[in-house]
Amino acid sequence: MPEEERRILIADDEPDILEILSYNLRQKGYQVITAKDGEIALQLAKQERPDLIILDIMMPKKNGIEVCRTLRENPVFQDTLIIFLTALSDDLSHVKGLEDGADDFISKPISPKVLVSKVNALFRRMIKEEFNSKSIEIGDIRIEPEKYLVVFKGVSITLVKKEFELLHYLASKPGRVFLRNEILTNIWGSDVVVGDRTIDVHVRKIRQKLGIDCIKTIKGVGYKFDI
Repeated sequence: MPEEERRILIADDEPDILEILSYNLRQKGYQVITAKDGEIALQLAKQERPDLIILDIMMPKKNGIEVCRTLRENPVFQDTLIIFLTALSDDLSHVKGLEDGADDFISKPISPKVLVSKVNALFRRMIKEEFNSKSIEIGDIRIEPEKYLVVFKGVSITLVKKEFELLHYLASKPGRVFLRNEILTNIWGSDVVVGDRTIDVHVRKIRQKLGIDCIKTIKGVGYKFDI
């Protein structure tokens, strides 16, 4: 979903904070709704169904934690992203907030750049999780990431974790050429040092286990899924 379609609800009893956070998020293309207390935040959340909710912990009528608990009790908001704004910096408060359903914290005084960065990061994480849970069916191959299951012509194929992730990643866009560096970053991570032949070895094992040449090597460039 493009940023301009993503809707964010900000709840804080300080007008200046609402104004500056709204301005910075709108500058990045997000739709923004604001609430000055917890009760209004709950009403707007139910009306507008935002993709992300930013809650000040210390608000009148209902504080941020009470709002978060109420939302999480509703199945509609089980997966809605929630960030707490807080002047409390102790670890116990943060742990308690996470236990009550928050996805992240931003400490006051608030840096708009930090807020935008955290919002972008949470949306990227959500997109990645949605992608990682998406089943793929192409021809005689079915890939079910939630079960780490690959079925080819009705037969279950056992792949180790990285083999499975590599197959799922390439099969997510059949015909697209994925660069070697792109594959290494997304499957093994930028912090992990692996050898130049790592992808080659995994591709060869996937081909052997499935018994078909479903991953094509594009010499000097990368790989693509093609059957």
